[in-house]
Amino acid sequence: MAASCSLVCCGEETDSDKAVIVRFSNGCVQNADKLDFTIFKNTDETNPRKRSMRIVVAESDRLSYVGQNFGESSLKCNNLCKYYVGVLNRQAAQMEVHCAQMFNMKPVIPGETTETENPQDATQSYRDKVDSLIEAFGTNKQKRALSSRRLNQVGSDTLQHAVAKAASTVIDKKGVAALQQEVAETESQEALTSHLPPCNLDADSRENVYPFDELLSPVEFAALEQAGSKMAALAPEELQKMRDAGGCLCVLRHLENMATLGEARDRASRLAFYLSMLLKLARQKNVSHKFGKEEGCPRIIQTKLLRTFTVETFNNGRVQNIVSTSMRSKLAAYSLALLLHMGYMTADLSLLHRDLGITETNVIEIAKSMGLTLIKPARGKGEEAGLHNDHKQASLVLPLIKYDQFMERRKRRKMH
Repeated sequence: MAASCSLVCCGEETDSDKAVIVRFSNGCVQNADKLDFTIFKNTDETNPRKRSMRIVVAESDRLSYVGQNFGESSLKCNNLCKYYVGVLNRQAAQMEVHCAQMFNMKPVIPGETTETENPQDATQSYRDKVDSLIEAFGTNKQKRALSSRRLNQVGSDTLQHAVAKAASTVIDKKGVAALQQEVAETESQEALTSHLPPCNLDADSRENVYPFDELLSPVEFAALEQAGSKMAALAPEELQKMRDAGGCLCVLRHLENMATLGEARDRASRLAFYLSMLLKLARQKNVSHKFGKEEGCPRIIQTKLLRTFTVETFNNGRVQNIVSTSMRSKLAAYSLALLLHMGYMTADLSLLHRDLGITETNVIEIAKSMGLTLIKPARGKGEEAGLHNDHKQASLVLPLIKYDQFMERRKRRKMH
């Protein structure tokens, strides 16, 4: 009976420690001992995308073979599965298991590309080569189709010349500066629209215009039960303490005015906690993976916030989540949509812009892009005006309003 052999795992291995498995695309190598193998690695060790790049070179007396684990010629199987190589130590009866990576070795013939390259073939595209074959060996039907396509191409070239001439006329008439200003304003408007929450323009009720399930799924809403119960249990003294410490005014206002009992209080407390997480994230710049743990944020909500409202960047070889300017606008739009569901389709823009840390003009522009109706503050004197009458509010009214973008530039005052 053969002796038993035990397996020994080598633990966590880096990319430089991985074993190399090569295969040759043009056949099997009979004398593998006569090949000289060399491995080259990328010198940029800080970039996580480049530090794992490897090139394997195998040289013989007749040919040289090259394989790499990046680019179009790399094997996709390295990303789909892991390979291991076992090295047997017969004396100790142990087999060490190492991580491995596969390389596809292709022969490289010096001067092959330069000698066989035809200058005429380099200028011809694949379509031109096929057209030449049709002219020489094609059927009558193929030749008629080729002739028709070339006639259409001539018409298209004429149209392109006409469009180019019209464009040059517009440039000469308006000027490059004015056109660049229009393009910049159009791109900024499109960038703002792309970060709005999903909108149903054919909705028959106001609650379905910005669906609640698109803001917070049923699974995510259920996960907020414990965090919402803590919000609902806050005493008036604790709320006043949060206000003195500079807490979110939108959250405090809804906590003070929510129902005393029943399902409505439970729903309002959950939404208030989720809104507090959105407003806190909007004031961050670099977000760690521990975001929200102190407040008892559920894991599913934490993952949703990082994936939806942050951008991944690389810094010193590490992945970081940051809140960019566009993501800040997205947070403002989603917070405004959530406030509409919390406040019977009406939201206080003055409180929202203070909590988000952005200007009131930006919040108003986001409300306009969402098609909301702006409510002007009521005018009054002294205490007759009320406590919140000077706040700007937005309400969702069907049909949605389509605002015209103000393109006129302000005139500069002359200095005397």
